[in-house]
Amino acid sequence: MRIHTLTIRKARSTTPIAERIAGLDPEVSYEEIARLLYAWEFPWDIERSLELALFRTYAVPSISGLLASTGEFEHRARKRYDDTELILAEAIENGLDSERGRRSIARMNAMHGRFEIRNADMLYVLSTFVCEPIRWLERFGRRPMTEREMRGWFLYYRGLGERMGIEGIPAHLAELTRMNVDYETTGFCYADSNNRVAGFARDMLLASYVPRHLVPIARPVLHALLDRPLLQSMGFRPAPEWLVRSVTLAMRVRARILRRLAPRRTPRFLTEVPRPTYPEGYRIEELGTFENATGRSDER
Repeated sequence: MRIHTLTIRKARSTTPIAERIAGLDPEVSYEEIARLLYAWEFPWDIERSLELALFRTYAVPSISGLLASTGEFEHRARKRYDDTELILAEAIENGLDSERGRRSIARMNAMHGRFEIRNADMLYVLSTFVCEPIRWLERFGRRPMTEREMRGWFLYYRGLGERMGIEGIPAHLAELTRMNVDYETTGFCYADSNNRVAGFARDMLLASYVPRHLVPIARPVLHALLDRPLLQSMGFRPAPEWLVRSVTLAMRVRARILRRLAPRRTPRFLTEVPRPTYPEGYRIEELGTFENATGRSDER
């Protein structure tokens, strides 16, 4: 069962970045707070949690059905993932209303505008970007987000959602969290498109960490991080209980080690990460999918 509240532990360890955030007003400086969390304080954890946030959306038949119909995940899963990550990264790294931020949001809106997407589905996807990093850090981070950090993180994505034209975004995190849980309770159900899209995405993600011939062996490790309703909706076999306990223990040991290490001295910006998809760099306007003359999704 997914919980409606997002914090249990108190944030204990402090870093210069955490102290800097503590001096910011999330109602005004939410973009700076989100950027500091994403690039300085929790870059690895937030990247992993956002991978799983997108992954959760494939358990909704209306979402996976649309994605399956484009053929993007079947034929270009790596590019589809990279494009999504880069578009979102451009906005958070440069600012929602910066020149590059506006261009990236415009590119995303142009892609979405070609399809009839329910507002409820868009709102759910947005909620996963807010809730999953907070939940991940609560479970596996060296510390959870503070109330101030959660407010700033929420307000950043609320601002992004408004610029995407999403309607009915709650004004408070608690309300968005309840909506997220209620949506999954009623919206998660098995469909063949869930299994197909999630299967391609799962194997693509695992191939980023292990050699491709080891991907089948690594699948249960990823499954150990996923809750049973999600696995059932995707038609994936649950990991054995001993593996769930082992993966959870390993992640918590990692968190304890991180508390003893020195904090990061430099930011990690995802737009600067080398990508085989774009060995010579990319242009924002060339990210994502486009419609060709036949009306079908095509790569450009």
